[in-house]
Amino acid sequence: MKVRLLDVAHARSGDKGDTANVGLIALKSAWYPTLAKYVTRDRVAAHFEGVITGGVERYELPNLIALNFLLHGALDGGGTLSLKTDAQGKVFSTALLRLVVDIPDEEAVALGLPPATDIS
Repeated sequence: MKVRLLDVAHARSGDKGDTANVGLIALKSAWYPTLAKYVTRDRVAAHFEGVITGGVERYELPNLIALNFLLHGALDGGGTLSLKTDAQGKVFSTALLRLVVDIPDEEAVALGLPPATDIS
């Protein structure tokens, strides 16, 4: 089943120099292990390919039912140097929520995950 992060999580983002910091928080605690399993560092790096120039780090925060991603080389030098419209990385959370992940049907149905119905 294809599941859009927008339907199962919320996110916050900001900047630390040239790195965007994106927190992804499960809307239900039961959904966190599935997010931790399928929203991998590699999947997020592929999602932001062409937008970031550096690597991606991922940290698990199970006590907060959250994942935290550091997107290196995302801000063209950071807030005081960048000419990007979003030099402080505020829209990276919205962009991450557009990610669609494939979850085995049985697992998704058992957890009550909503299917992404309007994707192409």
